[in-house]
Amino acid sequence: MAKVKTFEDLEAWQACRDLRNFVVREVSPKLPKDERFSLIQQIKDAARSTTNNIAEGYGRFHYKDNAKFCSNARGSVYEVLDHLIDANDEKLISNELLNEGRKLFERAVQVLNGYMNYLHKAANSPARIQEGQSQPYLNETAEVLPIND
Repeated sequence: MAKVKTFEDLEAWQACRDLRNFVVREVSPKLPKDERFSLIQQIKDAARSTTNNIAEGYGRFHYKDNAKFCSNARGSVYEVLDHLIDANDEKLISNELLNEGRKLFERAVQVLNGYMNYLHKAANSPARIQEGQSQPYLNETAEVLPIND
């Protein structure tokens, strides 16, 4: 079981990073150059916002603040999917690329929802983890696993 020492250890951040890298490496190069300042920039900004918000929330060290930033990240994940659908509707990307993006989207939302669920429960729990301690590890099914120090 891994210990979460930084936002980079969070599965939610890792899943959003996978989505971001997919957008930058697989989708953006396939879009026409005339979309450079519209769709390309918008989808990259949305994809970058997913990981940026998770990192910023993690750095707040308060459960409710962290959950709010994760909510923003989740909104950006949905925005990425909408841009992918737009690109597919306009025949700029293939159905296969859209489907690959959907899988990454579903994974990111699943893990983000699990992490947000933990944050909301922790914020309302009388036995909260003390501020400054590592946050718990979330496994693939977004179940909270205790940290053994």
